[in-house]
Parts: sequence; structure tokens; C-alpha cells
Amino acid sequence: MPMKRLTFVLALLVLVAACTPQTQTPAPEPFAREQGPVEFYPHNIGLYWVYLPQTDPPDYPSFKLSVLGPGQWDKEPATQMRFVGRGQERVYFRRFSEAGVELLGFKEQITLTRVSFDPPMLEYPPEELLRPGYRWGGRTVTQSVFLLPTGVQEQATLQLEYSYEVKGKSRVEVPAGLFEAFVIELTVTDEKGNQTVQEIWFVPHVGEVRTREGLVLIEKNF
Repeated sequence: MPMKRLTFVLALLVLVAACTPQTQTPAPEPFAREQGPVEFYPHNIGLYWVYLPQTDPPDYPSFKLSVLGPGQWDKEPATQMRFVGRGQERVYFRRFSEAGVELLGFKEQITLTRVSFDPPMLEYPPEELLRPGYRWGGRTVTQSVFLLPTGVQEQATLQLEYSYEVKGKSRVEVPAGLFEAFVIELTVTDEKGNQTVQEIWFVPHVGEVRTREGLVLIEKNF
């Protein structure tokens, strides 16, 4: 799930990257949609979600998150998920396993920026642990580099501490419909003590119907 983009710190990394010349790089083409049941944390090849900012009218340009298929991040197998819309194009690399959902990094296709997480950021725990009151988190180092024709140029390195808490389950309404969602609070603190708190609405076998950036689901293809 979108993923389509994380916190004020990541937004800062992306903003800094936007200062580079905007050379278009083709994104990977999506694979044909996989048939069969949708996973608890959806990542079947070919799935997509369409989002709008929560306060935007329905006729405004939307964002789309789609599962492209298998790829690699620093030689580690990963699932590629593309987020595109309003002049943005980003490919996330996530690992889906019994340990949950881990974000390894992402690439900005337009600004030629690469952001990595070491260790990977645990976005979701094992599915059997996701319940009201459950908490998880950790620490990670993010590194942002420019992928220039002359080589890799380091831009920024930041230490982050993050924590998630399932605040409860609630019936929520978004343009795509009514859902029984886990309401999850994400808190991220950087090395200077700056902190941000964001809310996510997650529905098993559907994905995020409200993302941490405040985008709400308006359409999906499953």
C-alpha cells in the first residue's frame, strides 16, 4: 500500500531532491495482475489503489499506488510499488514476510533520488499481532543520495526513531466506501527531537484507506 510517500523528515528529503534537474526516468512496467485471494497485507502483483487528499474535491487530479512486481534493493528481494500523480513518481521497495511489512527504501524517478532505511522500517507487524493496543517501532538511519550521470552524490543522512500504536478499530467512510479499519498512530522523531504524529486507517485484505499523508481511498481494482 500506498505508499505513496512517510513523515516530515522524508518529505524534507524529497523536497531537497526536487532541487536537482528533473530528468525523466522510465519506471518499471507493471506485471499482469495475479489471480487468487488478496493477502492480509495486500501486495498481489497488479493491484492498484487511487487516492485523493482528504479535503480535495473529487474532480481534482488523483494519486495512484500500484504493485509492479518483484525487484531488488541492495541485492535483497523486494516488492516494487509505484506511487504516481501530480508531478510525482516514486517506486517503493518493501519486503512482505512473516515478520510483517518492511520498507527498505524508495527511488524518486523524476529527481533521480534514492532514499534507504538501515535497518528497514517496520511499517506493519506480523498480521496476528495487529490488534487494538498493540505497539511496535524502532530506530533507523535514512540516507538520501542523488543518482547522477557522474555517479552517486550523498545528500543527507538522518537518524529516526519511530513508533506505531493501534488506537482501536472504527467504522470509517471514504469515497471508496465504508470500512471497518484499524486506526493506527505513527510518531516519528528525528535526531534533533523534532516530532510528527500521523494517522493511518488500515483494512485487512484492502490496504490503507487513509494514508499517513492524509490521502483517502477513492478507487481500487479488487
